[in-house]
Amino acid sequence: MKYRHVRPKIISFIFQQSARFLLLLLVLVSVGNSTSPVFAAPVNSKYLPFVKKSLMYDVAAVDGAIVVVGDRGFVLLSNDAGKSWTQVAVPVEVALTGVCFHNAELGWAVGYDHVIIRTRDGGKSWKRLYDNIEADGPLLDVWFRDAKNGFAIGSYGVFMTTTDGGDSWNVGMLNLESAAVSGQDSTEDEEFSDYHLNQIARSDSGKLYIAAEAGHMYRSVDNGVSWVSLSSPYVGSFYGVLPLAGESLLMFGLRGNLFRSDDSGVSWLKIKTGTKALLTSGIRLNDGTILVCGNRGVILVSRDGGHSFKVQRPVRKGILSCASVDDKSLIIVGAFGVKKINEHALTLSKKPTLSTKEN
Repeated sequence: MKYRHVRPKIISFIFQQSARFLLLLLVLVSVGNSTSPVFAAPVNSKYLPFVKKSLMYDVAAVDGAIVVVGDRGFVLLSNDAGKSWTQVAVPVEVALTGVCFHNAELGWAVGYDHVIIRTRDGGKSWKRLYDNIEADGPLLDVWFRDAKNGFAIGSYGVFMTTTDGGDSWNVGMLNLESAAVSGQDSTEDEEFSDYHLNQIARSDSGKLYIAAEAGHMYRSVDNGVSWVSLSSPYVGSFYGVLPLAGESLLMFGLRGNLFRSDDSGVSWLKIKTGTKALLTSGIRLNDGTILVCGNRGVILVSRDGGHSFKVQRPVRKGILSCASVDDKSLIIVGAFGVKKINEHALTLSKKPTLSTKEN
Protein backbone atom coordinates (compact mmCIF):
# COMPACT_ATOMS: atom_id res chain seq x y z
CA MET A 1 0.00 0.00 0.00
CA LYS A 2 1.32 3.43 -0.91
CA TYR A 3 2.29 5.52 2.11
CA ARG A 4 0.18 8.67 2.41
CA HIS A 5 1.25 11.82 4.23
CA VAL A 6 -1.77 13.25 6.03
CA ARG A 7 -2.15 16.94 6.86
CA PRO A 8 -2.69 17.79 10.55
CA LYS A 9 -6.14 19.09 9.68
CA ILE A 10 -7.27 15.65 8.46
CA ILE A 11 -5.53 13.25 10.86
CA SER A 12 -8.61 12.87 13.04
CA PHE A 13 -10.96 11.85 10.22
CA ILE A 14 -9.14 8.51 9.97
CA PHE A 15 -10.33 7.61 13.44
CA GLN A 16 -14.07 8.17 13.20
CA GLN A 17 -16.21 7.72 16.29
CA SER A 18 -18.19 4.50 16.33
CA ALA A 19 -21.58 6.25 16.44
CA ARG A 20 -20.71 8.32 13.39
CA PHE A 21 -19.50 5.19 11.59
CA LEU A 22 -22.75 3.35 12.29
CA LEU A 23 -24.75 6.32 11.03
CA LEU A 24 -22.73 6.35 7.82
CA LEU A 25 -23.38 2.62 7.32
CA LEU A 26 -27.12 3.20 7.65
CA VAL A 27 -26.96 6.01 5.10
CA LEU A 28 -24.97 3.88 2.66
CA VAL A 29 -27.49 1.07 2.94
CA SER A 30 -30.36 3.45 2.29
CA VAL A 31 -28.83 5.04 -0.83
CA GLY A 32 -27.44 1.88 -2.39
CA ASN A 33 -25.20 2.65 -5.36
CA SER A 34 -26.28 6.26 -5.75
CA THR A 35 -23.48 8.69 -6.72
CA SER A 36 -25.41 11.80 -5.70
CA PRO A 37 -24.28 13.75 -2.61
CA VAL A 38 -25.88 12.63 0.64
CA PHE A 39 -26.75 15.65 2.73
CA ALA A 40 -26.63 15.76 6.50
CA ALA A 41 -29.66 16.56 8.63
CA PRO A 42 -29.77 20.18 9.89
CA VAL A 43 -27.73 20.62 13.08
CA ASN A 44 -26.16 23.57 14.86
CA SER A 45 -22.80 23.92 16.57
CA LYS A 46 -22.85 23.78 20.37
CA TYR A 47 -21.97 26.69 22.64
CA LEU A 48 -19.16 25.90 25.09
CA PRO A 49 -17.71 28.08 27.88
CA PHE A 50 -14.07 27.38 27.01
CA VAL A 51 -14.36 27.27 23.22
CA LYS A 52 -11.48 29.76 22.88
CA LYS A 53 -9.12 26.97 24.02
CA SER A 54 -10.55 24.34 21.66
CA LEU A 55 -8.73 23.09 18.57
CA MET A 56 -8.85 25.82 15.91
CA TYR A 57 -7.82 25.29 12.29
CA ASP A 58 -7.84 28.60 10.43
CA VAL A 59 -8.18 32.37 10.82
CA ALA A 60 -9.06 35.24 8.50
CA ALA A 61 -8.69 38.96 9.25
CA VAL A 62 -10.09 41.75 7.08
CA ASP A 63 -10.96 45.39 7.80
CA GLY A 64 -10.83 45.01 11.58
CA ALA A 65 -12.90 41.83 11.78
CA ILE A 66 -11.30 38.48 12.70
CA VAL A 67 -12.98 35.11 12.17
CA VAL A 68 -11.56 31.86 13.55
CA VAL A 69 -12.92 28.40 12.63
CA GLY A 70 -12.28 25.08 14.30
CA ASP A 71 -13.41 21.84 15.84
CA ARG A 72 -17.10 20.81 15.94
CA GLY A 73 -18.25 23.79 13.88
CA PHE A 74 -16.83 26.36 16.26
CA VAL A 75 -16.62 29.90 14.90
CA LEU A 76 -15.21 32.80 16.92
CA LEU A 77 -15.62 36.44 15.94
CA SER A 78 -13.65 39.47 17.16
CA ASN A 79 -14.20 43.10 16.22
CA ASP A 80 -11.57 44.55 18.55
CA ALA A 81 -8.35 43.12 17.10
CA GLY A 82 -8.56 39.93 19.15
CA LYS A 83 -9.00 41.48 22.60
CA SER A 84 -12.32 39.68 23.04
CA TRP A 85 -14.10 36.85 21.24
CA THR A 86 -17.72 35.85 20.66
CA GLN A 87 -18.82 32.39 19.61
CA VAL A 88 -21.41 32.61 16.85
CA ALA A 89 -24.08 30.13 15.79
CA VAL A 90 -23.19 27.95 12.80
CA PRO A 91 -25.54 25.47 11.03
CA VAL A 92 -23.03 22.59 11.16
CA GLU A 93 -21.41 20.50 13.88
CA VAL A 94 -18.36 19.17 12.02
CA ALA A 95 -14.83 20.56 12.14
CA LEU A 96 -14.28 23.61 9.95
CA THR A 97 -10.80 23.51 8.45
CA GLY A 98 -10.53 26.59 6.22
CA VAL A 99 -11.94 30.12 5.97
CA CYS A 100 -11.70 32.86 3.35
CA PHE A 101 -13.14 36.40 3.22
CA HIS A 102 -13.69 38.49 0.09
CA ASN A 103 -14.34 41.63 2.11
CA ALA A 104 -15.40 42.53 5.64
CA GLU A 105 -18.90 41.13 5.08
CA LEU A 106 -18.66 38.23 2.63
CA GLY A 107 -16.85 35.03 3.56
CA TRP A 108 -16.87 31.23 3.29
CA ALA A 109 -15.69 28.31 5.42
CA VAL A 110 -15.20 24.62 4.60
CA GLY A 111 -14.68 21.43 6.58
CA TYR A 112 -15.52 17.79 7.13
CA ASP A 113 -18.34 16.09 5.19
CA HIS A 114 -17.45 18.56 2.42
CA VAL A 115 -19.37 21.21 4.34
CA ILE A 116 -19.36 24.70 2.83
CA ILE A 117 -20.96 27.62 4.64
CA ARG A 118 -21.22 31.35 3.85
CA THR A 119 -21.66 34.59 5.75
CA ARG A 120 -22.84 37.91 4.37
CA ASP A 121 -22.60 39.90 7.60
CA GLY A 122 -18.98 39.57 8.65
CA GLY A 123 -19.35 36.21 10.38
CA LYS A 124 -22.30 37.03 12.63
CA SER A 125 -24.53 34.49 10.89
CA TRP A 126 -23.87 31.63 8.46
CA LYS A 127 -25.79 29.65 5.85
CA ARG A 128 -25.00 26.07 4.88
CA LEU A 129 -24.49 25.88 1.12
CA TYR A 130 -23.27 22.34 0.52
CA ASP A 131 -22.33 19.09 2.25
CA ASN A 132 -21.90 15.42 1.42
CA ILE A 133 -21.60 12.96 4.30
CA GLU A 134 -20.41 10.26 1.88
CA ALA A 135 -17.30 12.26 1.00
CA ASP A 136 -13.92 10.67 1.77
CA GLY A 137 -12.17 13.09 4.08
CA PRO A 138 -12.67 16.83 4.54
CA LEU A 139 -12.29 19.89 2.43
CA LEU A 140 -9.08 21.61 3.53
CA ASP A 141 -9.03 25.07 2.01
CA VAL A 142 -11.24 27.62 0.26
CA TRP A 143 -10.36 30.62 -1.91
CA PHE A 144 -12.43 33.13 -3.87
CA ARG A 145 -11.18 35.38 -6.67
CA ASP A 146 -14.20 37.67 -6.28
CA ALA A 147 -17.72 37.54 -4.87
CA LYS A 148 -18.81 34.88 -7.38
CA ASN A 149 -15.89 32.70 -8.46
CA GLY A 150 -14.18 30.40 -5.98
CA PHE A 151 -12.60 27.02 -5.25
CA ALA A 152 -12.73 24.48 -2.44
CA ILE A 153 -10.01 21.82 -2.30
CA GLY A 154 -9.34 18.85 -0.08
CA SER A 155 -8.48 15.24 0.55
CA TYR A 156 -8.12 12.70 -2.24
CA GLY A 157 -7.78 15.35 -4.92
CA VAL A 158 -11.23 16.92 -4.67
CA PHE A 159 -11.43 20.24 -6.53
CA MET A 160 -14.74 22.10 -6.34
CA THR A 161 -15.66 25.22 -8.27
CA THR A 162 -18.46 27.78 -8.09
CA THR A 163 -19.42 30.73 -10.28
CA ASP A 164 -22.37 31.99 -8.23
CA GLY A 165 -20.84 32.74 -4.85
CA GLY A 166 -21.28 29.21 -3.54
CA ASP A 167 -24.97 28.66 -4.22
CA SER A 168 -24.01 25.73 -6.46
CA TRP A 169 -20.79 23.72 -6.81
CA ASN A 170 -19.17 21.58 -9.46
CA VAL A 171 -17.25 18.66 -7.90
CA GLY A 172 -14.30 17.27 -9.82
CA MET A 173 -10.51 17.05 -10.08
CA LEU A 174 -7.82 19.41 -11.34
CA ASN A 175 -7.83 19.95 -15.09
CA LEU A 176 -4.15 19.08 -15.51
CA GLU A 177 -2.34 20.03 -18.73
CA SER A 178 0.52 17.98 -20.15
CA ALA A 179 4.08 19.22 -19.75
CA ALA A 180 4.40 19.48 -23.54
CA VAL A 181 1.41 21.80 -23.79
CA SER A 182 2.36 23.95 -20.80
CA GLY A 183 6.07 24.19 -21.56
CA GLN A 184 6.85 22.95 -18.06
CA ASP A 185 10.05 20.91 -17.78
CA SER A 186 8.79 18.00 -15.69
CA THR A 187 9.50 14.29 -15.55
CA GLU A 188 6.53 13.53 -13.31
CA ASP A 189 3.56 11.46 -14.31
CA GLU A 190 1.21 13.91 -16.00
CA GLU A 191 -1.94 12.03 -15.03
CA PHE A 192 -3.52 13.52 -11.92
CA SER A 193 -4.01 11.13 -9.01
CA ASP A 194 -5.94 11.45 -5.77
CA TYR A 195 -3.30 13.31 -3.77
CA HIS A 196 -4.58 15.51 -0.96
CA LEU A 197 -4.78 19.17 -2.02
CA ASN A 198 -3.78 21.04 1.13
CA GLN A 199 -3.63 24.77 0.42
CA ILE A 200 -4.34 27.21 -2.40
CA ALA A 201 -2.99 30.76 -2.78
CA ARG A 202 -2.77 33.53 -5.40
CA SER A 203 0.36 35.53 -6.26
CA ASP A 204 0.48 39.27 -6.91
CA SER A 205 0.85 38.48 -10.63
CA GLY A 206 -2.38 36.49 -10.64
CA LYS A 207 -0.97 32.96 -10.71
CA LEU A 208 -2.60 30.33 -8.51
CA TYR A 209 -0.60 27.68 -6.64
CA ILE A 210 -1.65 24.54 -4.77
CA ALA A 211 0.47 22.73 -2.19
CA ALA A 212 -0.31 19.03 -2.19
CA GLU A 213 0.58 15.62 -0.83
CA ALA A 214 3.65 13.49 -1.65
CA GLY A 215 5.76 16.23 -3.22
CA HIS A 216 3.07 17.47 -5.58
CA MET A 217 2.56 21.14 -6.41
CA TYR A 218 0.45 22.81 -9.06
CA ARG A 219 0.22 26.18 -10.84
CA SER A 220 -2.51 27.86 -12.87
CA VAL A 221 -2.14 30.97 -15.01
CA ASP A 222 -5.79 31.12 -16.15
CA ASN A 223 -7.67 31.56 -12.85
CA GLY A 224 -7.87 27.85 -12.16
CA VAL A 225 -9.31 26.69 -15.48
CA SER A 226 -6.23 24.54 -16.12
CA TRP A 227 -3.22 23.50 -14.04
CA VAL A 228 0.32 22.23 -14.55
CA SER A 229 2.25 19.95 -12.22
CA LEU A 230 5.52 21.56 -11.09
CA SER A 231 8.79 19.67 -10.69
CA SER A 232 9.15 18.99 -6.99
CA PRO A 233 12.42 19.47 -5.07
CA TYR A 234 11.54 16.60 -2.70
CA VAL A 235 9.06 13.75 -2.29
CA GLY A 236 7.55 14.78 1.04
CA SER A 237 4.17 16.47 1.34
CA PHE A 238 3.65 20.22 1.04
CA TYR A 239 1.13 21.68 3.47
CA GLY A 240 1.48 25.36 2.67
CA VAL A 241 2.33 27.79 -0.12
CA LEU A 242 3.13 31.49 0.27
CA PRO A 243 3.50 33.67 -2.85
CA LEU A 244 5.99 36.51 -2.39
CA ALA A 245 6.76 39.60 -4.49
CA GLY A 246 7.01 39.19 -8.26
CA GLU A 247 7.34 35.57 -9.37
CA SER A 248 8.78 34.33 -6.06
CA LEU A 249 7.06 31.90 -3.70
CA LEU A 250 7.67 29.53 -0.81
CA MET A 251 6.49 25.92 -0.49
CA PHE A 252 6.81 24.11 2.84
CA GLY A 253 5.78 20.97 4.65
CA LEU A 254 7.13 17.94 6.48
CA ARG A 255 10.17 17.98 8.80
CA GLY A 256 10.86 21.69 8.43
CA ASN A 257 11.32 21.47 4.68
CA LEU A 258 10.98 24.89 3.05
CA PHE A 259 11.79 25.73 -0.58
CA ARG A 260 11.96 29.01 -2.47
CA SER A 261 11.37 29.66 -6.16
CA ASP A 262 11.99 32.94 -7.98
CA ASP A 263 10.64 31.79 -11.34
CA SER A 264 7.04 30.75 -10.62
CA GLY A 265 7.98 27.25 -9.51
CA VAL A 266 10.25 26.21 -12.38
CA SER A 267 13.31 25.84 -10.12
CA TRP A 268 13.69 25.59 -6.36
CA LEU A 269 16.25 26.37 -3.65
CA LYS A 270 16.10 24.70 -0.24
CA ILE A 271 16.09 27.19 2.67
CA LYS A 272 17.57 26.23 6.03
CA THR A 273 14.95 26.50 8.76
CA GLY A 274 16.64 25.22 11.91
CA THR A 275 13.68 23.01 12.75
CA LYS A 276 12.25 19.58 11.95
CA ALA A 277 8.72 20.67 12.81
CA LEU A 278 5.98 20.28 10.20
CA LEU A 279 5.28 23.69 8.61
CA THR A 280 1.65 24.53 7.94
CA SER A 281 1.01 28.15 6.89
CA GLY A 282 2.63 31.51 6.23
CA ILE A 283 1.93 35.23 5.83
CA ARG A 284 3.63 38.44 4.71
CA LEU A 285 3.45 41.38 7.09
CA ASN A 286 3.03 44.97 5.95
CA ASP A 287 6.67 45.76 6.73
CA GLY A 288 7.89 42.90 4.51
CA THR A 289 8.56 40.43 7.32
CA ILE A 290 7.64 36.85 6.39
CA LEU A 291 6.31 34.37 8.94
CA VAL A 292 5.90 30.61 8.47
CA CYS A 293 4.08 28.70 11.25
CA GLY A 294 4.13 25.06 12.23
CA ASN A 295 4.08 22.32 14.83
CA ARG A 296 5.77 22.60 18.25
CA GLY A 297 4.78 26.26 18.40
CA VAL A 298 7.28 27.18 15.68
CA ILE A 299 7.16 30.49 13.84
CA LEU A 300 9.93 31.03 11.29
CA VAL A 301 10.77 34.71 10.88
CA SER A 302 12.45 36.25 7.82
CA ARG A 303 13.43 39.91 7.47
CA ASP A 304 15.24 39.52 4.14
CA GLY A 305 12.36 38.67 1.84
CA GLY A 306 12.30 34.95 2.58
CA HIS A 307 15.96 34.14 1.89
CA SER A 308 16.74 33.14 5.49
CA PHE A 309 14.73 32.42 8.63
CA LYS A 310 15.13 32.30 12.41
CA VAL A 311 13.08 30.09 14.70
CA GLN A 312 10.71 31.63 17.27
CA ARG A 313 8.40 29.78 19.68
CA PRO A 314 5.68 31.97 21.20
CA VAL A 315 3.70 28.86 22.24
CA ARG A 316 4.53 25.20 22.79
CA LYS A 317 1.67 23.56 20.90
CA GLY A 318 1.23 23.31 17.15
CA ILE A 319 0.22 26.39 15.15
CA LEU A 320 -2.04 25.73 12.16
CA SER A 321 -2.66 29.26 10.89
CA CYS A 322 -1.96 32.92 11.63
CA ALA A 323 -3.17 36.38 10.62
CA SER A 324 -1.86 39.90 11.16
CA VAL A 325 -4.16 42.50 12.77
CA ASP A 326 -3.85 46.26 13.37
CA ASP A 327 -0.18 46.28 12.24
CA LYS A 328 0.83 45.44 15.79
CA SER A 329 -0.45 41.99 16.64
CA LEU A 330 -0.61 38.46 15.32
CA ILE A 331 -3.50 36.05 15.84
CA ILE A 332 -2.36 32.42 15.92
CA VAL A 333 -4.62 29.36 16.06
CA GLY A 334 -3.97 25.68 16.62
CA ALA A 335 -4.05 22.95 19.24
CA PHE A 336 -4.08 25.59 21.99
CA GLY A 337 -7.10 27.42 20.57
CA VAL A 338 -6.61 31.08 19.68
CA LYS A 339 -3.97 33.50 21.00
CA LYS A 340 -2.92 37.07 20.33
CA ILE A 341 0.79 37.83 20.40
CA ASN A 342 2.78 41.02 19.91
CA GLU A 343 4.03 41.17 16.35
CA HIS A 344 6.75 43.72 17.14
CA ALA A 345 8.30 41.66 19.91
CA LEU A 346 8.19 38.49 17.81
CA THR A 347 9.95 39.94 14.77
CA LEU A 348 12.56 41.96 16.64
CA SER A 349 13.72 39.48 19.28
CA LYS A 350 17.15 38.09 18.47
CA LYS A 351 16.55 34.85 20.32
CA PRO A 352 13.60 32.46 20.26
CA THR A 353 10.94 33.11 22.86
CA LEU A 354 11.31 29.52 24.07
CA SER A 355 14.03 26.91 23.71
CA THR A 356 14.76 25.84 20.12
CA LYS A 357 15.83 22.32 21.17
CA GLU A 358 13.93 19.78 19.10
CA ASN A 359 12.00 17.06 20.88
